[in-house]
Amino acid sequence: MKNILIKPSKEKLNSFVSFGSFFISIAFIDVLANTFLNLNFTSFLPGKLSYFAPLIIGTIGLYFIRIEFSGNKMLDRINTNFNSNNLNAVLSLIVIFALIKYIPPVLNWFFFDANFVGNSKEECTGSGACWIFVKVWFNRFVYGMYPDAEQWRINSAFFILFALVGASFFVSGKYKTYLIIFLLFVYPIIGLKLISGGDFGLKYVETGAWGGLSLTFIVSAFALILCFPIGMFLALGRRSNLPAIKYSSIGFIELWRGVPLITVLFMSAVMFPMFLPDGTYVDKLIRVLIAITLFEAAYMAEVIRGGLQALPKGQYEAAKSLGMGYWRMHFLIILPQALKLVIPGIANTFLALVKDTPLIFVVGLLELAGMVNLAKTNPKWLGMAMEGYVFAGLVFWIICYAMSRYSQNLEKKLSTER
Repeated sequence: MKNILIKPSKEKLNSFVSFGSFFISIAFIDVLANTFLNLNFTSFLPGKLSYFAPLIIGTIGLYFIRIEFSGNKMLDRINTNFNSNNLNAVLSLIVIFALIKYIPPVLNWFFFDANFVGNSKEECTGSGACWIFVKVWFNRFVYGMYPDAEQWRINSAFFILFALVGASFFVSGKYKTYLIIFLLFVYPIIGLKLISGGDFGLKYVETGAWGGLSLTFIVSAFALILCFPIGMFLALGRRSNLPAIKYSSIGFIELWRGVPLITVLFMSAVMFPMFLPDGTYVDKLIRVLIAITLFEAAYMAEVIRGGLQALPKGQYEAAKSLGMGYWRMHFLIILPQALKLVIPGIANTFLALVKDTPLIFVVGLLELAGMVNLAKTNPKWLGMAMEGYVFAGLVFWIICYAMSRYSQNLEKKLSTER
């Protein structure tokens, strides 16, 4: 017994595993009983010691089974991933115990005790979430204050966009090039005309009525499309040998990176119109789109510049030896390699852009989070902020997770490592 307590060894594998499993089982039984049955088997111990007893007992149990190259695949996998040393053992137990302790109440609030059926706050009973709030306000969360009778225009605009993007994955050669050019330069005009109206017999809908998730997509899509080429040219400009171009690019990048986005939005919405000539009007949404695009372009420029600096000089010299000029060299040789290196950074900038869109609420544009803020102040739905913010958080998580997965797949697809 003395040898067993001092140093676990492969020679006494069964004994160590038995002792370890016993202590680990006691720790888990104590946590499970405390969580689901409100029983504390270690209540006879002093307060703090009783609280940490499962962690201490579980750590002792994990110490007993920490045997390198035991020959048991499952045991070796556990020791490698969760139990390589005492610190990892403690951290693993803390995470597992926290999940056991807090996931059941979250599930109860989210699903089992939640209310899904009804049309008013009074029909929300119990301690669970009131998803009736989200159901009643769902149309506004998606379309904002856009007229109900005209919402088919938003649906049509996004359906065309998704159809074109999907088609770009299947067509090949020059048709894909034409499709991308159409998406970048022609479709934005068509989409905005379809949503705003005023032409072709469509009723005009002012941008102040745009809102909800559709506005989030509009702002994100336009900023994503425009900030990338602007950032690319700024990155090239910062590395230029021409002083005027170089220092202009540096000044632009450092200016926009040196101020918070919320300040930029206030300037675009409040201060910028003061500098316009009399009789000149630029829609608030257009001003906000330009502000967000320029702000994110500065960050994109630094990401792309990192990729450009990561390339060896031999690539530049090889391109020049083939007689390529500046633009041909960069677009055919340098940028394809540089952009491939910084796909994670580009994706990170895009994700930050999408998550920054709720800030447009401060200038009076009600995207998804802004509509949640508006709905929670309705006298009939006071106290429903939690459900609204959880819904908005899940929507943003789904969008960002999908973008993240796509960037990872693209990174693997373009990887040249062997």
